[in-house]
Amino acid sequence: MPVSRRRVPLGESPRVHPPYVGVVGPSAPEDPRLLEHARRAGSLLAEAGCVLVTGGLGGVMAAVAAGAAEGGGQAIALLPGADRDDASPGHTLALPTGLGEMRNALLVRVVDAVLALGGSWGTLSEIALAARTGVPVFSVGGWDLPGPEVATFADVEEAVGTLLERVSHGR
Repeated sequence: MPVSRRRVPLGESPRVHPPYVGVVGPSAPEDPRLLEHARRAGSLLAEAGCVLVTGGLGGVMAAVAAGAAEGGGQAIALLPGADRDDASPGHTLALPTGLGEMRNALLVRVVDAVLALGGSWGTLSEIALAARTGVPVFSVGGWDLPGPEVATFADVEEAVGTLLERVSHGR
């Protein structure tokens, strides 16, 4: 029996996948409040139907995954090593890349937007890669960088709200 497919005019195709949002930040933040912000961001994004993508380890990455789980969402861990057991709890999928820090480029290329929480050298590399490739970055409490693709916010709720407006209108 042939499969019936509804034809959609060119340029009007419905979004098949939910928005993918990379959430990046330090694995060992100096300010413990950053983990609370990360957990809140994970929950807000998950409740909005976004799939979260992180580096899969501790700190901000673990807090975001925990928030996504609380919000009923999914968090994908793109791990630097070869062992999926290295993923922090809360991640629904663990993908061991074996790429080390080079996984930062993979993370940036698979998402529609990046939420950067706090600052570390790894976070800076992800922001730079995103800005360089046209992926919008929404930053809270970290690097304040110029550029058309980087917006800095004072709080997580404002950053997430603006990010959701952007991804809902396409990349």
